[in-house]
Amino acid sequence: MNKLFFSVDVHGADSVWQKWLNVPEIYGVDAMLLCGDLSGKSLVPIIKQKNGFNKAFYFGNNWTLKTELETAEMEKRIRSAGAYTLRCDQEMIEKLQNNPAQVEKIMLNKIKERMQNWLELLLKKVDVGKTDVIVMPGNDDDWEIDEVIKSFEPRGIHWCLDKVVEVLGIPMISLDYVNPTPWDTPREDKEKGIKKRIKNLVKRLDDPGRSIFNFHAPPYGTMLDLAPELDANKKPVTVAGQVNFVHVGSKAVYEALEKYQPMLGLHGHIHESYGTDKVGETPVVNPGSEYGEGILRGYIIEIDDGKVIDHWKVEG
Repeated sequence: MNKLFFSVDVHGADSVWQKWLNVPEIYGVDAMLLCGDLSGKSLVPIIKQKNGFNKAFYFGNNWTLKTELETAEMEKRIRSAGAYTLRCDQEMIEKLQNNPAQVEKIMLNKIKERMQNWLELLLKKVDVGKTDVIVMPGNDDDWEIDEVIKSFEPRGIHWCLDKVVEVLGIPMISLDYVNPTPWDTPREDKEKGIKKRIKNLVKRLDDPGRSIFNFHAPPYGTMLDLAPELDANKKPVTVAGQVNFVHVGSKAVYEALEKYQPMLGLHGHIHESYGTDKVGETPVVNPGSEYGEGILRGYIIEIDDGKVIDHWKVEG
């Protein structure tokens, strides 16, 4: 019997990545997957003041950092929560305010740098000769991150998109795209497009029923895809004082699971909707995400003779 650990949506959080690297030692798993939305979403300036102190606005507060130690500790807190930092002065801030393209360039370089550092650390902490390791981008990730991950494939970190890879001897197909969101992220497609992408992937399988479908978008209408309903201003809709939740997953993903009945469906994307469900006889899971709080969420899945024997949620 083998064990697989599946987690999603780390969004740049150093703290979560560090915990994920300890998974083989803590849980004794044979494979570990971190799939979808690897990048952080914000850049926090650490602004040098004329009096020699640094200023930072984060965690809802203005911080005055009087020493290098205080500054370094704040940078660590920011990294742990998933954001990136930029040391600069007020003059640079004023220039960047008028140059969004430069801000975007700096942000992208920070994203790639952290991904590079993360993967180097992974190789130091995890024996990839004994543990299958897969790291996959998601809809929020810029395309340039792909080349960073691919560059580590010769060193034992598997790239899983656009091909079939084996996890614990089981063929797996993967999809980073999701159905349209209100935020117009890089990897979105209409349901018709998602359906076509899945069809092209399934063609590469000898037996879809004995495979794993690792699709970042959760199947529509299940326990894995409930998210707050948003109004035209992207604010949560409330009913009788309570946030109203609606299904936002992919119908094409649901149809594929229902039609092909793979042995397992691995999903993410919707942070609030962690849990497990079934589509027909196929167990499907979404670990959810609390990356901002530094919590690692995951599912451990026991597999024996090409079948899912058991699965359960862990967090810490």
